[in-house]
Formats: sequence, structure tokens, C-alpha cells
Amino acid sequence: MRAGMRTVLRRAACLAPQQTQARFNNSNADDIVEEEIPITPTSTTTETITGKGQEFEFKAETQQLLDIVIRSVYTDKEIYVRELISNASDALEKRRHLEMTMPDKWGPEADDEPPCIKVDVNSDTRQFVITDTGLGMTKEELVANIGTICNSGSKAFVKKLQEGATASDSIIGQFGVGFYSAFMIAKHIKLYTRSAEKGSKGYCWESDGTGAFTISEAEGVAKGTKIVCDVRETEVAFCAQTVIERIIKKYSNFVAYEIFLNGARINTVEALWMKPRNEVNEDEHTEFYKFIANAYDKPRFKLHYSIDCPLNINALMYVPMTHTERMNLQRMEPGLSLYCRKVLIQAKCRALVPEYLRFVKGVVDSEDIPLNLSREMTQDSALMRKLSSVITKKILKWLHDESSRDPEGYAQFFEYFGQFLKEGVCTDAINKTDLARLLRFNSSACDDSKNIVSFDEYIARMPENQTNIYFLQTQNREAGLASPYYEAFKAKGIEVIFMTHPADHIVMTHLDMYKKHKIVSCESSDPASNEGKNVESEEVENLMKKELTAEQSKELSDYLQRTLQNKVQSVKMSTRLTSSPAIITDHEQASMQKFMKSHGIVAQDGQVEATKYHLQINPKHEIVRKLYTIAIKNQDDRSVELGKLVSEQVFDNALIAANLLEDPRSILNRVTNLMTEALYHTAEPVSVEKVEKKEE
Repeated sequence: MRAGMRTVLRRAACLAPQQTQARFNNSNADDIVEEEIPITPTSTTTETITGKGQEFEFKAETQQLLDIVIRSVYTDKEIYVRELISNASDALEKRRHLEMTMPDKWGPEADDEPPCIKVDVNSDTRQFVITDTGLGMTKEELVANIGTICNSGSKAFVKKLQEGATASDSIIGQFGVGFYSAFMIAKHIKLYTRSAEKGSKGYCWESDGTGAFTISEAEGVAKGTKIVCDVRETEVAFCAQTVIERIIKKYSNFVAYEIFLNGARINTVEALWMKPRNEVNEDEHTEFYKFIANAYDKPRFKLHYSIDCPLNINALMYVPMTHTERMNLQRMEPGLSLYCRKVLIQAKCRALVPEYLRFVKGVVDSEDIPLNLSREMTQDSALMRKLSSVITKKILKWLHDESSRDPEGYAQFFEYFGQFLKEGVCTDAINKTDLARLLRFNSSACDDSKNIVSFDEYIARMPENQTNIYFLQTQNREAGLASPYYEAFKAKGIEVIFMTHPADHIVMTHLDMYKKHKIVSCESSDPASNEGKNVESEEVENLMKKELTAEQSKELSDYLQRTLQNKVQSVKMSTRLTSSPAIITDHEQASMQKFMKSHGIVAQDGQVEATKYHLQINPKHEIVRKLYTIAIKNQDDRSVELGKLVSEQVFDNALIAANLLEDPRSILNRVTNLMTEALYHTAEPVSVEKVEKKEE
């Protein structure tokens, strides 16, 4: 009973204080006093070598292999801290398992320390010391595990486990090279160890990494392992407490056991993604989010996600309240980090999700990812693509669920993060449909500019005889409602989506279909004759009482073609307009040119060819009818000049309606001349004095 209770207490020592208290509320008070866990002190030197050292050669084929492991496997020297802590965590997990399964042989004794990992650094002595109270090693295990490169004791331990999946799942090591990473910063290493098996002796292993090592008996060695690294002068930064604290929090903050640095607890944030979601409260989510995202706000959305098929995945992801790109700061780095069994493999991992989801913060932990020898990157690109696909689809579904659960909250999210989803439509052909259903726009059916609709809501309101989804690129809702391109759709009662972001037309070039409905620009297409309402308003009927004949329309079209020959490709009569005299059609290429020019994108020779447009005029409009009169029927010089001015102004007005007029100042002189002409028959003002004299 005593041994079993001590085992439980050893395990409880790695839990948060409040969890430890909850675990023992029903325990016997005498047992609690007897097994009280002391505050962990800093490491002290208690070991002394008593026996004659026995020298061994490393069992690998050549010294070159050791040099490769030490100097070439790892890309970043700070990784050695992660590797040594992972080894210590494995040792603690192995001991925990053996204490539970074979307490007679491996059970804890009264003087055993609680399970923990202690790291001590000293810049003055240039020493890095890491101690664990784990399984420890016998002399034979020292030779086999430390004396043989690429021989993993943890991997062998897992193979021997026939039961106890929890223990095997918690073992991190698998390659047998992590210990040697310490030689990247150490010129000499001493390893003191004593097996947790009852009656075991203590030993000291030491080497300078040149191909040989010695093993000696030692006294004063506690159960577990203590590694003392004499750090090279050039690597003294790894003896600074602030540096080691940063590295531990970066890579090993979520290992299952407490980590102390110079006596202070370092890993105080739990690996929430490994806990059942119903056991995590809002305060814990906020604390974890702030830690993992290095943020100060609260998360807008959160997703706690765990699956076993098709891959083993435990993930915890958040959407922030805002982002730095909104303030025109530099492009954000990826927000998701890749973990394997609670140990960081790659921070800000670019391979986890497409770049447009870089705003999502959090952790993805998978035991199935194939790691390279240094465990700094993955090997199987196909499996990583599968992992990325699963995570990406889950995020998009998560956002869709949030939009259904809280439409107002999602509207606020889209205001801040909609640009990323639009970027995804342009770059992710596989998930384009899922991204499209997340888009939101204002439309003619909305009450004001603040309301937004989805494509699904638009389709649900479509008349039965409507087949297409219509959109209009415009500066704002008011400009869209006043646009000549909207007139025909308004007359037929067809809802039009207003796209007000400058890059929306680029998005639409990648999104031409949604759920079997074509997405069509109002600027390049009329509503189909059978779409919408067929009843025209009285205002439209009155407007259409007068109209140019077909012959007159042909004459005016030819005249405008000659007058605007450097600006238009064609001039045709239009039946789509009701209250506007003219519009520009089929001008997507011109819009793209304007967008490219505004973003500093020009041709290789630096020249931009002048664009010619397709002009459509309304033969029913009064301006067009009277333009025919002064341009075709009246041949006096005054009428000819006025006809040219009106023609050019009608064309420029159409450019303005299409947001294509590059320099509005170009029309000022013409507008002045037109106003002068309009006031030609107006009498000049007469002074009061002249009027009085005339009356006298």
C-alpha cells in the first residue's frame, strides 16, 4: 500500500499544484505527511569517483561518424537543450511505467526525489548541468546506450512493452543520437547515473567526444542521471540563464514533468491540446493562447481538435482579434507550430497549412509525422501533405461552423481576416469552393453597407428563373446603386453583389462558378431575358417613349467611332440602360491594367499601351437623341464643335462610371466649355446704375 501510494505521489509531482491537491483530497492524512514533496533545490555536487576508470572505444565504425553526428546532423546548436530534456523526460516516463508494473523491483524508496528535471547553468564556471530523477542506467546500459552511436534505449524500451500504451505513447526518443548533440557546445562531458532498480551502483561516464570514453564507479550518485557539460569558451552564451530559459520555453515547455532552471520552475503552462476539451476552461485557453501566440488579447475563435484516423492529431488552434498586416506592417509568419509528443519540432511551420491561413495561431501535435535524424524537420513529404490537407479542411469547416453559430461574430471576423480567405481563393484550387462559402459581401438586397451576405444566402433568395450570380465591382455601396451597370438588374429585381475591395476583381477571375451557378460581372453581361421580373416600372416606360431609329442609331454609332477613334474599339446601341446615356463594356483587361499600374507593375519596357474600350450608348436617352441632332443634322461650326464636346464627355462619363478614368483633371476644360455653351443664351448681368439711368 505504501509503495503504491508513493508511486501515485511521484506521478502527481509533475502535475500543476491545484491538480495535485485535487488528487489527494481523499487520501489518508498520515500518508500525505509522510510523502510530502519538498521544494526542489538547485543541483549540488555529491558524486565522487571511487573505482578505477575503464576506458572504452565508441562502438560505431569510425570517428568520422561521431563527427557527423556532433557537427552535421543538427542545424541549430540550441537543439541540444531540447534533446537532453527529451531524454530526461523519457527516463522519467520509463521509471514511472516500471514502478507501476514491477513495484517489487523498481518501487520507490523513502529517500527518492520526486520526478522532475533540473537544469543549472553558471557563466563563471562555464558549466551546463541537467539532472533527472528518472530510470538511470547500469554499467552495461551505459556501454550499450551511451557508448553506441544511433542506439536508442528509448526505442528498445518501447519495443519491449507488450502493454501500457500510455507509457509508449509518451516516449519521445527514437534515434539514439540526442545525447551527442551536447558535444556541439561542450568540450568535455561527465555523466553520473544510477539505475532506479533497487541495490544498483552509481557510475560516472566521461568523454571529450574524440572517440573514447571511460566508465568508473561513483558514490553519492542519486537515482537517475546527471550530465555535466564543460562548455567551450566560444559557446558561453549557453551558460546564461536567460538564454536557456528561452530555449526551454521554446522547445520543451510542454513535457510531462516539471522543469527547474537554477531552482525556479520554468514550464508552468500545460499542454492543453493533450487534455480532453471539456476539462479546459476559458481562462486556461486565454493563458495558453497568449503564451503560444505571444499575444496580449483574447482569442476570437478557438478549436480543440483530436482524431486518430487517418492520422493521429491533437491540435489547439485560435483566431486572434486582429492582425499586424491590417496596420500595413510586414507580412505575418505562419502561426502554427508542429509538435511531436509535446516536444517542439518546428516553430512557425510553413508546411502545416497554406500560407493564407497564417493568421491561425496554435499547436498541431502528431505522433505519425516521420522525422529526420535531428528531429528538426520531417522526412515523408507525402505524409506531411496529408497532414496539411486534414488540418486545412478542418480549419475551413471550423470557420464555417462559427459563421453559422454566430453570424455577427463571424461578420466582425471577416472584416479583419476576409483578405486572407480571398487570397486562398486565388491560390488554393483544391479548397476553393470551401473558401468561397466563407466569403461575405454587401449586396443590393442589404438594408445598408454594414450588412453582408454569403453566396449561399444569395442563392437562397434567387428567383426560380435566375441561373447566374451577379456581382458589380464598385468603390462602395452607394456608387454601386447609382451605377449604370446596375440599372438593368434593378429594373428586373435581380440582386447584385457589390465588391468594394480593390483586389476583388482578381478574386473573381479565380472564382467563376459556385455550386453550379456561374458568377458573372454586371459590367460584362446583361441579365438573361428570362431572368428576374418582366414588369417594367412607369418611370422606365415614360423614359422609353422616344428612341432613335435603327438607321439613326447606325449613323450616330459611326459618328462616335470617328470622333473617338483613338479611344474606342467599337460603338454599339444598348438595350440594357434605362437612365444612363452610355457605358463601357468588356473592360476587365483595362481594370487589371489599372490595378497593376496602381501597384507599380508595368511591362518590361516600362510602357503601357493605350487601352481602347467598347462603348454602348442608350438610344432612348435624351442626351443621345439630341447629340444625334447637333452632330448629324446640324452642320454649322458651332454644332460640330458642341457635338464633339458632348461625345467626349459622354465617353468620359462612362469611364468614370466604370472607375477607369485615370486623371479627372483631363475633363475640366471640356466641362467648362460645356457650361459656357449651356449658358450661351443667358443674358449678361446689368449693373444697377445703368438700369436706373435707362429708366430716367
